[in-house]
Amino acid sequence: MKQNIYDLDIFFSGYFNLRKNESGLNLVLEEPAMDSLLPDLQGIDVLDAGCGFGKQCRFFSESGVNSVTGIDISEKMIGFAQENNSAKNITYLQTALEDAVFPRESFDLVVSSLAFHYVEAYDRLVDDIFNWLKPGGRLIFSVEHPIATAKPEQQWIIDEAGQKMYWPIDQYSIEGPRSTKWFVDDVIKYHRTIQTYVNTLIDQGFRLIRILEPVPSDEFIIGRPDLEQFLRRPAFLLISVQKR
Repeated sequence: MKQNIYDLDIFFSGYFNLRKNESGLNLVLEEPAMDSLLPDLQGIDVLDAGCGFGKQCRFFSESGVNSVTGIDISEKMIGFAQENNSAKNITYLQTALEDAVFPRESFDLVVSSLAFHYVEAYDRLVDDIFNWLKPGGRLIFSVEHPIATAKPEQQWIIDEAGQKMYWPIDQYSIEGPRSTKWFVDDVIKYHRTIQTYVNTLIDQGFRLIRILEPVPSDEFIIGRPDLEQFLRRPAFLLISVQKR
């Protein structure tokens, strides 16, 4: 199932304001962790799978890469990226990750930020990316942490005083779609265990380089005490692998 929630006006507006004000977790957790995994960018060809507004594509473009290709299912996202984050060495394509087609060994690096949990056929996507990568090329991606996606109702259990007691984990080993609410109802994400994320990559022929479950720094927690909860349960899972 390929769900394009980002072109819904109410969703796009909510998500745009979230990223514009950087009030989400991307800035403090996911982006620094992703950056820490990046290889040398000089002269390489990059694919950003699920490029969104094109912020990361612009970063790559200005960091010495040869070319950047950004793909996204959302017409609104691609339109914004083309208008606000364009450059001579960036190509944007509107397509679902599952429908993307590229020649074999087109890229040195494939990155994907918080998109793979929207893809039903993860194993097929991994196979495609393996073929798109040059020998020695890397895949680096982030997903919402499986501890969060396991239970559709993503919320803390609180006591009578409203204090967070614990994060419930249920149906962890039961993989498949989860319907949640995020700006709109019935947002479909696909829950997978950590072993499925990792072993699918290994079985395809990737070499595991690094796994990260980032936590906020003390500096961020001082400014935003609400982030302390992510010392108690992880928000994101990041995986870096290399094509043998």
